[in-house]
Amino acid sequence: MQRHLTQIVKGMPTSDGAGVQLKRVIGQPKLSELDPFMLLDDFRNNDPKAYGAGFPPHPHRGFETVTYMLEGQMEHQDSAGNKGLLRDGGVQWMTAGAGILHSEMPKQTDGRMWGFQLWVNLPSHLKMTPPGYQDIQSEQIPEVQGKGYTVRVIAGEFQGTQGAARTLTDVTYLDVHLQGGARVELDIPAGNNLVVFPYSGRVKPGVDQGAAEWIDDGDAGIFAGDGALDLYARESARVLVIAGAPLNEPIARHGPFVMNTHQELVQAVEDYNAGKLAPNQWEFLQKQG
Repeated sequence: MQRHLTQIVKGMPTSDGAGVQLKRVIGQPKLSELDPFMLLDDFRNNDPKAYGAGFPPHPHRGFETVTYMLEGQMEHQDSAGNKGLLRDGGVQWMTAGAGILHSEMPKQTDGRMWGFQLWVNLPSHLKMTPPGYQDIQSEQIPEVQGKGYTVRVIAGEFQGTQGAARTLTDVTYLDVHLQGGARVELDIPAGNNLVVFPYSGRVKPGVDQGAAEWIDDGDAGIFAGDGALDLYARESARVLVIAGAPLNEPIARHGPFVMNTHQELVQAVEDYNAGKLAPNQWEFLQKQG
């Protein structure tokens, strides 16, 4: 049994942070969420004016942020005292949990800035877990090579190789590179929701190449069913394959907070305004200017 394509979602141009231009795939009107994923952004630009202001200090509670950098450098700092430089091919996996403030600021004044940010929701019993941070450099991400393909295993598992990230929930995050004319079969855990996002080239389900639609660069394919995912590329392509076990819990979302109830959202806002969302909140904001 194979996964089958049910929907193609076009990335929506928007901006976030201090005006960073990006395309939003998950977290837009046509796909508000894909449980457990609340947001997927693709930020790529050669113009420093479109990314230079970065993402100044801002709070989070109740979920995790995952930033995967293809090109460029971004410096992370947070109220828990973590600091890291995200470089080409690297990942930062931040658990906001009970509350954290962080900033992600470009450390370049020219050249291309290209990366992705994913928000992974946390179940109710983990929403107030202590914040955490993983600084994963490119060389720490294992790669599996096969006939016509290379798979970078950021999280989850592929052909017995475990991903670099430690995850609190059932999440698979793969960066798949396909040569022209190649196909790859990816085992996805049963019951997981699945999104396929080509960021270079185009792919299609590979079992029945004549009938399925192509998923183009910058669009997302949503797949249903259980079993393996079979992808084919006529020409070379690179694609993110992201899957996760749905939480099947109520979602209350407001800006940088993702909780289960409206009252929990109100509490998060009140805690932030009172300087109690995260330890060292005011000190961090003062240092960040």
